[in-house]
Amino acid sequence: MSARVLLCCAALSGFVAVAMGAFGAHALKTVLSAELAAVYRTAVDYQFYHTLALLAVALLRREQPATAFTLAGGCFMLGTLLFSGSLYILALSGIHWLGAVTPIGGGLLLVGWLALAWGGYRWLTTAPTI
Repeated sequence: MSARVLLCCAALSGFVAVAMGAFGAHALKTVLSAELAAVYRTAVDYQFYHTLALLAVALLRREQPATAFTLAGGCFMLGTLLFSGSLYILALSGIHWLGAVTPIGGGLLLVGWLALAWGGYRWLTTAPTI
């Protein structure tokens, strides 16, 4: 996966995170229960965090085309889709069985962080010092 694709995905994810956050803060303010509003907020927060992580991976991938960075980017994208997406659907529809998908997304996010750590370690230990 190229740095360009990762950067575009990060930008789109950021757009969606802002839109979902604004929608939640304004349109859903009086609609959701406190519990479901907290679930929705968690989805927005995690999407924002991993949008920034994906942006960092895109920039790193441009400098170093390491497989670990590509893996990290893919895990952040799919993990965010599954984690935040399932929480958005849960909060908006009340369909609780989708909560079973959330840990799969969370696991992918964890793998993404480990892949980023591994890629960064390998890159920085082999890069020439200044």
